[in-house]
Amino acid sequence: MNKDYLMPSQHHFFLLSGPCVVEGEKITLEIAETLSQLSIKHDIPLVFKASYKKANRTRVDSFTGIGDEKALRILRKVKSEFNLPVVTDVHTAEEAQLAAAYVDVLQIPAFLCRQTELLVAAAETGKWVNIKKGQFMSPGSMLFAVEKVQQSGNSNIMLTERGTTFGYQDLVVDFRGIPQMQSFNVPVILDCTHSLQQPNQTAGVTGGLPKLIAHMAKVGIAAGVDGLFMETHPQPSEALSDGANMLPLDHMDKLLRNLKIVKSAISQVS
Repeated sequence: MNKDYLMPSQHHFFLLSGPCVVEGEKITLEIAETLSQLSIKHDIPLVFKASYKKANRTRVDSFTGIGDEKALRILRKVKSEFNLPVVTDVHTAEEAQLAAAYVDVLQIPAFLCRQTELLVAAAETGKWVNIKKGQFMSPGSMLFAVEKVQQSGNSNIMLTERGTTFGYQDLVVDFRGIPQMQSFNVPVILDCTHSLQQPNQTAGVTGGLPKLIAHMAKVGIAAGVDGLFMETHPQPSEALSDGANMLPLDHMDKLLRNLKIVKSAISQVS
């Protein structure tokens, strides 16, 4: 993936978007097709996002995936059919090596952002590495995660803000961290969906505040983020993972249109 792809103009930003996890070929391709069309319509660079497996689950019976190789082949099909870069999560050094053969960006989950072996392995693939800021980390401390990747010979790095633990079952976004992390000379993304999670619910299923996704995205653009991360699904209530935090796919068109208006307005006064 060319660095220029992630260098939005003064009126634009880039987008990482897709379902939480690969649920099957048909629905993944349908979501990718819709997002690809919206990317072209609104002239917003898109990196298609879907986890090929989910390792961090609250309960042992939670859905984790359809099979590693099967899901990764579907992501490769998204890449080839729609000419889109693709991002997926990796959880171990071995997974980084496996996924790198199929995708353009390796995403380090927030809970694993301090795992040196994982960061080094992701860096050594030569792929872009998107490191999600841990819910327990300050923005400034993410410099060390960036340096682990850089010192492993890879300068293709992104950071994603996804909220900080606030009590036992909530998260809060401190927007002061956006410019602080941008000072590391890497693109900074706001995760508009996971930052609205309400984790560790007594039922063992993570809750969320999806009605605030659009609000969070607008504030992120106003705060100067380089990109937005938003998980989306045609029927979030039927999604097999994190449905409580996803934007309905048919809401994406209007939201992107409004976000461009916000971005344009901010560009004129900054």
